[in-house]
Amino acid sequence: MKLGPGGGECNPFLAAYREEYAMSFQCELCGKKASRGNSIETRGKAKYLGGVGTKITGITRREFKPNLQRVKITTPNGTNMSAMICTRCLKKGIIRKAVKQAPFKLPVAAGKAKAAK
Repeated sequence: MKLGPGGGECNPFLAAYREEYAMSFQCELCGKKASRGNSIETRGKAKYLGGVGTKITGITRREFKPNLQRVKITTPNGTNMSAMICTRCLKKGIIRKAVKQAPFKLPVAAGKAKAAK
């Protein structure tokens, strides 16, 4: 029996899924991905507000995830594809968004001939 990182039984399907889709939680341009940190729980009134100060009542680990957006982009060779891009890269204008196709319109001459009949 193979044990996973948490000590439980490791599901081979999930392991393969995680390997295959690991990049989906990263920006495809800059490589920004989730980072770990602490979530700090406090109670009490701050000193500058007239209290005796805040106390830390708990510290738990948490994950800071990047703000990723699925965007249709135009690649340098002219093809369109969808990619997971962080909002910082979108703001910088590093990528070029794909231009949406205009809906089909009849030629002007054909429209006038049809209206005249």
